[in-house]
Amino acid sequence: MSKLLSKYHSPDEHQRTQHITPESAHWGYVHFDAYELKQGESISLPASENEVCLVLVAGKATVKTPGHTFKNIGDRMDPFERKKPYAVYVTAQESVEVTAETALELAVCQAKGKGTYPTRLIGPDDIGAEQRGYGNNKRYVHNILPDNKSADSLLVVEVYTDEGCTSSYPSHKHDVDNEPEETYLEETYYHRLNPSQGFCMQRVYTDDRELDESMAVYNKDVVMVPKGYHPMATIAGYDSYYLNVMAGPTRKWLFTWEKDHNWINSEEYAAKHRDKK
Repeated sequence: MSKLLSKYHSPDEHQRTQHITPESAHWGYVHFDAYELKQGESISLPASENEVCLVLVAGKATVKTPGHTFKNIGDRMDPFERKKPYAVYVTAQESVEVTAETALELAVCQAKGKGTYPTRLIGPDDIGAEQRGYGNNKRYVHNILPDNKSADSLLVVEVYTDEGCTSSYPSHKHDVDNEPEETYLEETYYHRLNPSQGFCMQRVYTDDRELDESMAVYNKDVVMVPKGYHPMATIAGYDSYYLNVMAGPTRKWLFTWEKDHNWINSEEYAAKHRDKK
């Protein structure tokens, strides 16, 4: 099995189903955890040097920090309802407690912070939505914490890709500090499939093919992208949701397209597929 693939497991003694740290991923910035809580269960995260973005993937919760209580937030019981999520940004050096008001699927996204921005609720009205691409490269994006919204390090988005389509494509990379062309950003993909027994395919590879991994990814698995291109493709019959977390030394999403496939971005390709359903 690829070292870039973290398989889902049932909740451990901390209610975690995924636990990715810079040490386990052999990189420097991104932390990612997924939790599954029953109604009434709670988790507590101690204050640390990290800023945190809590994403309610499914379910409702009450979130408490030393200065805030966000009570009974959440508006979708399943990510495939395709409603915008609720999220909470927690500044560095603040503890947080999350209590499940219903069954709760929670993503905890972390990277080193500076305490620059205060803790805040990120509601559906704060989240931009967009379609990217055309034809079999069409996907839908919820920009939870993009680079034009306040944070020290974290970038967080969620993406829907219909059956038989590609996503994170044409292939692109962000593994070199070379502004204004590209920034170094590590990335995790938390995958969900509908129906849940499905799978999708993801490849992570570099120009020199020193890294070239292709993975069958199942429901609630995580793919880690330390460098290179990282396209994803769905399989007939199964729609995809994934939650992306990125962080690096500079909080800008600047990337380079793989030259061979950049023609998919052309107006000619878009015009051919724009009116197709």
